Amino acid sequence: MGARMEDSFTIIHKMSYSAFSSLFLFIILSLLSFSFSASAHIHDDIHGDFLRCLSHHLANSSTSFSKLIYTPNDPSYITVLNSTIQNPRYSTPSTPKPLVIVTPLRASHVQATVKCSKKLGLQIRTRSGGHDLEGRSYVAEVPFVIIDLRNLSSITIDAEEKTAWVQSGATIGELYLRISEKSGNLGFPAGICHTVGVGGHFSGGGYGGLMRKYGLAADNVLDAHLVNAEGEILDRKSMGEDLFWAIRGGGGASFGVVLDWKIKLVYVPSKVTIFTLNKSLKKNETKKLVHRWQYVANKFHEDLLVFIRFQTVNSTQGGNKKVTLQASFNSLYLGGIDRLLDLMQKDFPELGLARKDCSEVSWIESILLFAGFPSGVSPKALLDKTPLLAGFSPFKLKSDYVKKPIPENVLEGMWDRMYEVEVGMAFIQMFPYGARMSEISESEIPFPHRAGNVYHLSYFVSWNEEPKRHLSWIRRLYRSLTPYVSKNPRATYYNYRDLDIGINNNEGTISYEQASIWGTKYFKNNFERLVQVKTAVDPTNFFRNEQSIPPFSRQ
Repeated sequence: MGARMEDSFTIIHKMSYSAFSSLFLFIILSLLSFSFSASAHIHDDIHGDFLRCLSHHLANSSTSFSKLIYTPNDPSYITVLNSTIQNPRYSTPSTPKPLVIVTPLRASHVQATVKCSKKLGLQIRTRSGGHDLEGRSYVAEVPFVIIDLRNLSSITIDAEEKTAWVQSGATIGELYLRISEKSGNLGFPAGICHTVGVGGHFSGGGYGGLMRKYGLAADNVLDAHLVNAEGEILDRKSMGEDLFWAIRGGGGASFGVVLDWKIKLVYVPSKVTIFTLNKSLKKNETKKLVHRWQYVANKFHEDLLVFIRFQTVNSTQGGNKKVTLQASFNSLYLGGIDRLLDLMQKDFPELGLARKDCSEVSWIESILLFAGFPSGVSPKALLDKTPLLAGFSPFKLKSDYVKKPIPENVLEGMWDRMYEVEVGMAFIQMFPYGARMSEISESEIPFPHRAGNVYHLSYFVSWNEEPKRHLSWIRRLYRSLTPYVSKNPRATYYNYRDLDIGINNNEGTISYEQASIWGTKYFKNNFERLVQVKTAVDPTNFFRNEQSIPPFSRQ
């Protein structure tokens, strides 16, 4: 044996370097080819087993199997996969793809998908709208299946009872439209962007223009139907108050697949008033306005919300093109212009709001305008689910909570950083809290960011190229604000998911200590209760992702 080994080494030694390199490359490629072939074969086996399992469970279904299932072999697979993705950062050729996309038409299809995925050890990603900022509702680093709820989108409004049942695959734009068709004096406190899916929005909290009056979307959920890890359908009564508490702000995807939600509708007046005032931050008086806003915005009347967005814009001054930083003061007031002007004169006269700056519109018209639609467009425009993917750039968003006004010189340093990014490719937003948000207990639902918060601060950047440079920019900006935002923990909003703050490992046991690194930032003291609920309802951690609630480890 020793002689043979010596002969082999002698032969290799005598080979030319080029020949040896070629042989080495051939061996490596052969091994890789074998590895890829074996991996593809394993995936084919899992894929086939999953389809056979699903077919067995749906044998008595009247629905055509082909209408529910999309595999990589289907011509429309990529189209369906990309159809609601809002962040192109997670829609590249190298992004991990699902083995199967299931688009259920009824609850039994979801039950079957859960049972088969669990049987075969596949992870599930549930997608209702594709606005998950870090793509965790449609991306995984392990073999996975997407349950895309696009077809579960029915909405039933009961105007007399002031309630509605809405399926998780509906968008909040659709919900707003259907409410307005039943009554001009009913609304719902949810977000501004009309293409956001109800499922993720409600289960993570959901804030918007009516927040200071009525709280979050999750604060106004009355019941829900959920498919658990055993494939059972539970309502509020059968799931129990602990689980019902957890899915209203704690992220439904950690506990099951929420099929639909019963919500409480709220009163809105026939006319509301909106305004947008754009002011250049080159002027000292504008800087003073922003600084003053920090002291009054959370103390305004509950019917009034005024938020600020900062963004660079191109402008022309004296015939020369310049880049300026603009502060946009945006407002929704639940009432008429006269009363709004009185309130602003009393609480924020420095803004100099005039009648000409204001518009009285219906609540549904205000939804359209805040969503970016032109004045006069039909409310049916809210049915448009076209993703931003076609004309948008990859992006990153981070957020903070501010408990006391940020010093003026620190604000100026923050604004100066805006000039480091291409015009219009970044923004910073300040969204005020107070009023109803300060009245609800931190533990009422998992969303804990209540009394004591002056405003929510968010940072956004997008790019056409050089992603590392732009990611570095937003992370540096975030670090620079550390001394001036919430502490112990540095809190952030779950629906603005941020993998920078910590992740779970993909395989093996996830420790409470590991998950609490990110979990306490989203949920503060509510994180422990969420883990307790998870341990009770999904002890094997079937529903999991990089930032899902883990169960306590079993000894």
